[in-house]
Amino acid sequence: MSTVSPLDSSPAPVPGTYTFQLPHDPRAPGIARAALRSVLAAHGRTELADAAELLASELLTNAHVHTKGSYALRIGPGAVDARRVRVAVWDGDPKIPLGFGRCVPTADVTVEGGRGLFLVRAYADDWGAYTFPAATGGKLLWAECGGR
Repeated sequence: MSTVSPLDSSPAPVPGTYTFQLPHDPRAPGIARAALRSVLAAHGRTELADAAELLASELLTNAHVHTKGSYALRIGPGAVDARRVRVAVWDGDPKIPLGFGRCVPTADVTVEGGRGLFLVRAYADDWGAYTFPAATGGKLLWAECGGR
């Protein structure tokens, strides 16, 4: 177990990766958000909870609304900066949403929905997506926060 000396005030990384398999149930995103807060609290990173929960909420809701099957939440350290937290959501649909690319059209403020991925872009320090081969299937959308 490591300790932080008074001279080193940088936040500790979130070690390891936690994965939560979720059924296609309307309560699943809320349960996953509570699990995310618990993981961050257990690692003493509650200062990231609000931003990480918002990112996870948008990604989880997208998976729930636009897919039929189960999905999963992964929580772990950032890929480049371990002081960040990375939230990632896998689902079985390989199509990456238009709003998740690097060049994104402006959000339509006249419609009630469809702005979640714009929120991800606004609150995340970095984000990205992966698709998987047909044998595995699906995609993984991820966002990191904690580097600002």
